Amino acid sequence: MPLSSFRLAGLELKNRVLVASGTYGYGDDCLETADPAKLGGIITKSLSLKPRAGNPPVRIVETAGGMLNSIGLANIGVRRFVDEKLPFLRTVDTAVIANIAASTIEEYCEVLRILEGEEGIDGFEINVSCPNVREGGLIFGTNCTAVAEITRRLRPLTKKPLLVKLTPNVTHIAEFARAVEAEGGDAVSVINTLIGMAIDVKTRKPVLSTVTGGLSGPAIKPVALAKVYEASRAVKIPVIGIGGITSATDALEFLIAGATAVQVGTANFIDPAAGIKVAAGIDRYCDENGIPDVAALVGSLDAASGASVLDSWL
Repeated sequence: MPLSSFRLAGLELKNRVLVASGTYGYGDDCLETADPAKLGGIITKSLSLKPRAGNPPVRIVETAGGMLNSIGLANIGVRRFVDEKLPFLRTVDTAVIANIAASTIEEYCEVLRILEGEEGIDGFEINVSCPNVREGGLIFGTNCTAVAEITRRLRPLTKKPLLVKLTPNVTHIAEFARAVEAEGGDAVSVINTLIGMAIDVKTRKPVLSTVTGGLSGPAIKPVALAKVYEASRAVKIPVIGIGGITSATDALEFLIAGATAVQVGTANFIDPAAGIKVAAGIDRYCDENGIPDVAALVGSLDAASGASVLDSWL
């Protein structure tokens, strides 16, 4: 078998496949159909300081090649998570990375402080695709200065891996990746969902209660690949690839494009064992092609045939 494990800012992960936030619950929902110990890591559903009910229905819509969601970061809140969900996660033999969401920088800091003192949390992923209530509801993640400030404020609060999950809804994601790197972030997760919408032609009304939502699934894979390629060429910290991964072949594309690891997201709703199958498929590909270490695939894209349109400003 090829060497699949790797270290992420000192954290040993058994393989390069994690499950994305919001698609695997708190790890205890899929036990009957999938063994989370076979994953490189679990990224929890987003956690906020206080419980959130989320948006009213309709908040999930199937689309061609994916799904739209406007869940609204519904979650049980960080303190209930610590009391009710973390005890189970401590028993799972894989890394646990807590995803944090907030509406102010102070809230990000407070949630991280609460989790930092708890056994069983191996790292943090910061969801910056949240509305900043102090700036009129503007999304943190579309403001490079805000992303840098969040990273700068959180970095001194933990020595554990600090990942920042970047939105694709910006012109140049490389600028945001560089900002995270400059402020001490250990990795960037690329990408979060794209903005999309669906319309009921009979009523001429939006299907989602919030009009627009986040598009995920296979439809966004080409965009995600390009963003991973862009970000990985701009920074030295790891880039964790996300977006439409449903098979080992999909994951291999991300690794070759420059991702150090990947997250499986929407595919978990179809098959909770999707991430496990992707990890096994990566190992099988390496065995069949005589590749002793999955690391040899990372950034191995042969792009010598032509210059990318990104080259003019990277």
